[in-house]
Amino acid sequence: MNGETEKLLSLPPNLAGCFHEVTGLSRDEWFCTHDPVGKKLGSGGGSAWLLRRAHEARGNGKSFDEWLAAGTKRILLHAGGQSRRLPAYAPSGKILTPVPVFRWERGQRLSQNLLDLQIPLYERLMDAAPAGLNTMIVCGDVYIRATKPLQRVPAADVVCYGLWLGAETAKNHGVFISKRETPAVLEKMLQKPSVQTLGKLMRDHYYLTDIGVWILSDRAVKLLVKRAEERGGGNGEIGNYDLYSEFGCALGTEPTLCDDELAQLTVAILPLPGGEFYHFGTSHEILSSTLAIQNLVNDQREIMHHSLKPHPSIFFQNAEVELKTTEQNRNVWVENSFVGKNWRLAHENIVTGVPRNDWALALEPGDCVDIVPVGNGGDFAVRPYGYDDKFRGALADAGTLFLGIPFAEWAATRGIVPAEIDGNADLQSARIFPICGNAEDAGAALRFMLHEPNFERGAKIWRESRKFSADEISDNASLVRLTQQRAAMRAGNWSALAANYEHSVFYQTDLSHAAREFAQFGVPAPAEIAPDAPLLTRIHDSMFRSELARLGGNAEKAAAAGTLAFDLLRDGLTADIAAQRQLPRISVLRDQIVWARSPVRIDIAGGWTDTPPYCLMEGGNVVNLAIELNGQPPLQAYVKPCKEPKIILRSIDIGASEIIESYDALRDFRRVGSPFSIPKAALALAGFLPEFSAEEFPTLERRLSAFGGGIELTLLSAVPAGSGLGTSSVLAGTVLGALNDFCGLNWTKNDVGRRVLVLEQLLTTGGGWQDQFGGILQGVKLLTTERGFDQSPTVRYLPNEIFTKPEFAGCHLLYYTGITRTAKTILAEIVRRMFLNHRDELAVLRAMKDHALQMSEAIQRADFTAAGTLVRKSWTQNQAIDIGTNPPEVQRLTALIDDLALGCKLPGAGGGGFLYIVAKDPEASARIKKVLGEARPNTGARFVDMTLSGNGLQVSRS
Repeated sequence: MNGETEKLLSLPPNLAGCFHEVTGLSRDEWFCTHDPVGKKLGSGGGSAWLLRRAHEARGNGKSFDEWLAAGTKRILLHAGGQSRRLPAYAPSGKILTPVPVFRWERGQRLSQNLLDLQIPLYERLMDAAPAGLNTMIVCGDVYIRATKPLQRVPAADVVCYGLWLGAETAKNHGVFISKRETPAVLEKMLQKPSVQTLGKLMRDHYYLTDIGVWILSDRAVKLLVKRAEERGGGNGEIGNYDLYSEFGCALGTEPTLCDDELAQLTVAILPLPGGEFYHFGTSHEILSSTLAIQNLVNDQREIMHHSLKPHPSIFFQNAEVELKTTEQNRNVWVENSFVGKNWRLAHENIVTGVPRNDWALALEPGDCVDIVPVGNGGDFAVRPYGYDDKFRGALADAGTLFLGIPFAEWAATRGIVPAEIDGNADLQSARIFPICGNAEDAGAALRFMLHEPNFERGAKIWRESRKFSADEISDNASLVRLTQQRAAMRAGNWSALAANYEHSVFYQTDLSHAAREFAQFGVPAPAEIAPDAPLLTRIHDSMFRSELARLGGNAEKAAAAGTLAFDLLRDGLTADIAAQRQLPRISVLRDQIVWARSPVRIDIAGGWTDTPPYCLMEGGNVVNLAIELNGQPPLQAYVKPCKEPKIILRSIDIGASEIIESYDALRDFRRVGSPFSIPKAALALAGFLPEFSAEEFPTLERRLSAFGGGIELTLLSAVPAGSGLGTSSVLAGTVLGALNDFCGLNWTKNDVGRRVLVLEQLLTTGGGWQDQFGGILQGVKLLTTERGFDQSPTVRYLPNEIFTKPEFAGCHLLYYTGITRTAKTILAEIVRRMFLNHRDELAVLRAMKDHALQMSEAIQRADFTAAGTLVRKSWTQNQAIDIGTNPPEVQRLTALIDDLALGCKLPGAGGGGFLYIVAKDPEASARIKKVLGEARPNTGARFVDMTLSGNGLQVSRS
């Protein structure tokens, strides 16, 4: 995302006051408030309150309606509440619950929390929403995954996402009911319907279970606020109003609640593609949901403390754990805590916030411990509780459980009278948790409260200490101290990972973030990696060391480690081809010329996902077009025999030539500024250098003599350098295609494309595979690869109606800006971030992969408008990878035509060259030509005719 989506958070009061300090998130992008203290507003009233407070803070003098109508996208995230069933994270709010790194995932951080996991999907959903659907309302205690590309979001007043879940699960949630003939249209919403009710409905209805993701139009938002204010008695006061059971049940064609005004709202119901739903709202759920996520991929690796985790339901994070666990320890969660060798854990144990200590503490099944820093000094609130405790009910009631037994029973064994406890009407408000000034006293109090009712020292501390209720702990917790302790504990985890990284997922984390934390915490770098470690692991290791050295100010060491990473990548990509030694033999008559010519390519979706190492780790998806310019394939190569045993290289467009008579001269393809680097490297791959040849020859002269004579190779590129049309890669493919025919090598077009990838590694320019395959292969196509070093794309040719039909053909414009920008330096930095598993970059690349599939679908539907709009999104994604792809000179041009174009983008790495424009209609196309014709940024700027190529690479002989 580009940061334009505002996040409005409703948080616990204490967290709202320090959210930005403890998270480091931007105040401009993240607005925080809390519900009025002591007043229940419900989900609908809370949403209205949050919007009103955000408008007051950010409205800049606009009315509420004007503020809504400005078009800014907003995500409202409800994460307040008392968190009675998850005491461990009540003080910091469930939204900041730390979540262990997924052992199968890349780019995650040891410091990640539930908020980090939630926001990317919500932003993607908002990005897919049409104009006018600007407000999303979501819950803060869930993690939702969409494992398939998102569908188009229809224009409606309310869009709700759901999952196809069984009746036994659905009965505990809201359910969207739709008729079978109109599955996307809401008939009514039911709250917690019985299994029997759902069974009857299934005869002629569908139902989707609500997952709490609602997108509202401005009209719907205003009605929601209106209803909440009506509950408040008017005068702008907001009352208790529920989004789901009241607002939601008044929606649909046959709503269950009567509200004529709300019934006029249009509603669309969408299943979340490949949706998965994980709750993090209770003590049970943080363990069950985390375990379920970890088990999504069958992988035996553990995240950390490998030798200490004999069962997968044991989770240690941000923690120092000295004890050894056994198979008997299950459902154990230790976070932000020190657990010494004299502790004993059982099962269903949650331990949070425990500072360094020397306690001898034995936890029984179901025992949980939470130590919370309070105030600015050194005080701690000591809170033991039971795994199943709900923190609800009067202390005298037999059904009110504390530490898994009735509170009255717990109190009686300790000589405590419940009626004498402040706040005894409800366990949540009961002052039973002592405030201790040091870890030693906290340990003693714990022993007394847990299983040693006769421990006199602990009893004395409990009786004489000031005590807080659960609510007061949340209100008075020092979240800054809590965060600082967590960071210090995490430093210990980094040290453990660094010492034992070959048994962890260390190199799958965001290594750029890891390097910063290593530098911040003074964690030493890992020991040297084993030489037989997987190649990608060795590559990540080298780039991580480069980043560490860069942060430490050692530029020389950083450069050396970075170079090693690129060299290892080059070795991996070239090894297979290098092993395929070639035996070139002249296969034409003496008077014949081999003529190869190719179109160029325009990438319209998925560019960058074809670039190693990303495509090696996750595969790539690209949609591109092969195009001819001014009716001709602009890249050409001519090869003919030469009598003398030498190689003559010529370039028609730059008027240069070079004669090669030795291996050393042919190996000189890495020389900066050489006009013949591409043909030299191509000749090397064709077998004219010993390292690529199936036969040994002492000299190039002997090599050429055995071949059958010399070679004269002439190039013509009718496209300026830095054009963005994949010129260098496609030219390399054209040269290889000509040599293939000339030398009788029997390569397929796929072989040629793969060798271009290797050729670019030999030149050290790097790059992916989509440029060459975009030009070598004809027409419009979706190119996809799987992970691994074999990057041979699967080609799915797409229909060309939206490019060739008379009503559309003239809407595709190509404008040469006269601004050039070479891709090599851009590529190196982006690839470096790929090596480091940079979280934000991975998120954009994954979105690009999905986006390419959406583009493919739009083209298959012959949806010209959708495809053109998706081109606009493609460029937005490119800019998220590299903001320099849209320089000021280009921005000035596109601003002139923005209202006339569905979308436009600079192909390739961007920054200059050609601008591809999709006009809204033929009239808009004519106006664009006129506007840009009159606003030429330089003398070279001009429109160039483009047509789809029906042939791709062509090779023929005279």
